[in-house]
Amino acid sequence: MKAPYSPDDSKLSELVLGMGCFWGVERKFWVLHGVYTTAVGYAAGVTPNPSYEEVCTGLTGHNEVVLVVYDESIISTAELVKVFFESHDPTQGMRQGNDRGTQYRSGIYFRNEEQQATANEFLVKYQQALQTSGRGSITTEVLPVPEFYYAEQYHQQYLAKNPNGYCGIGGTGVTCPL
Repeated sequence: MKAPYSPDDSKLSELVLGMGCFWGVERKFWVLHGVYTTAVGYAAGVTPNPSYEEVCTGLTGHNEVVLVVYDESIISTAELVKVFFESHDPTQGMRQGNDRGTQYRSGIYFRNEEQQATANEFLVKYQQALQTSGRGSITTEVLPVPEFYYAEQYHQQYLAKNPNGYCGIGGTGVTCPL
């Protein structure tokens, strides 16, 4: 589902990212200069319009994701992908920290070939940096943007409404080459 934007949205691009619990991921991106808006939701599963409770069962196949709408004249896809890789551990498979399940997997969901090329280039470069530091293999899926389903309203900008709320994302401490 394409999100509604301002009348002059021709400069805006979308990237959908999964990095674990979407509350912390959304906050990580909404603060970046050049990010127009963010929204949390579900993608890359099989159940149409799933609820949070359904996603938590692991039976929908959906990932908790953040839709990032950004102005490429201010922040590049490469800069977003760098933040993506440095802000979580992309080697953990179906989990992030203590959060476990298919909904916490690492994923970059692209809208165009340029985004795909950028994601794949960074995946290779970051894998080399991780190997040098003794880390495992990246499990991030890089796929065309599947159908995006908005999460329930109480999840949107959750950490702005609940500043002391849970945020389980954390990086590896390894710098991603830009």
